[in-house]
Amino acid sequence: MGTSKYDLYSDEEQQVARYAKALSHPARVAILRLLYRKQTCICGDIVEEIPLSQSTVSQHLKELKDAGLVKGDIDGVKVCYCINEEEWNNARRCFGSLLGEYTGINSCQ
Repeated sequence: MGTSKYDLYSDEEQQVARYAKALSHPARVAILRLLYRKQTCICGDIVEEIPLSQSTVSQHLKELKDAGLVKGDIDGVKVCYCINEEEWNNARRCFGSLLGEYTGINSCQ
């Protein structure tokens, strides 16, 4: 097995990549939009709003949770998911920093 080359990249570059991976599927974007519209959501509610099976929604929620963008609290047999505001603000800062670096001066024709 090869060694990981993640140590060649800054913590911020790795974090942006982690967020970008989590945002790389339209269902995850739709789930995030649903969560920040409702402020909080139970997984069953998500399945009613997103045209995917419970298991598929759960997989997408896992990806979002792994990236830190979503957090979930267990309430009996249900899990209540919401936006992780601290991580959300960090993602906003990281993407803002990345996208703000480009000045629009391009020598390619």
